[in-house]
Amino acid sequence: MKRVYVALSLGIVIYACSCGNQNQPANGTPSTNDTQTVSGNGNPPYDPKRGEGKFTTVDVGDKLDAAMAHAGKKVYDVKCSACHKLTTEKLVGPGWKGVTTRHEPVWIMNFVTNTDEMITKDPAAQAQLEICLVRMPNQNLSDDDARHLLEFMRKNDGVK
Repeated sequence: MKRVYVALSLGIVIYACSCGNQNQPANGTPSTNDTQTVSGNGNPPYDPKRGEGKFTTVDVGDKLDAAMAHAGKKVYDVKCSACHKLTTEKLVGPGWKGVTTRHEPVWIMNFVTNTDEMITKDPAAQAQLEICLVRMPNQNLSDDDARHLLEFMRKNDGVK
């Protein structure tokens, strides 16, 4: 009689556990046919041009702000230069040359201030992780430091 109860209990547990995956196809991967305009947490769906973070727009203007770029060079020297070169050459992380042509300013700002979430969600950040094999640490940059760093990146890419 105990065997019947054990078998019945095990069957109920297995059935209950399998019911939670009704929205997944048979291969176990989540469905990508989600056409909702708002995610489950009330935020808009992920935008790969914007990234994941608090910045929704960044006004950089046409001309370089030399004072900001100078302050950004100081941030780079202290927090970034150990892993990133200013050329296209990879050190620990990717080289910075051309980064402002590959990514929108808002994406860069969100990446440097919200690194962990970006690496978790962003395909471009994940692709770099596969190449570099080292997860970028969160440098705890202030918004001002991040903006100065962006301006330094622009200067490095030839914006005048």
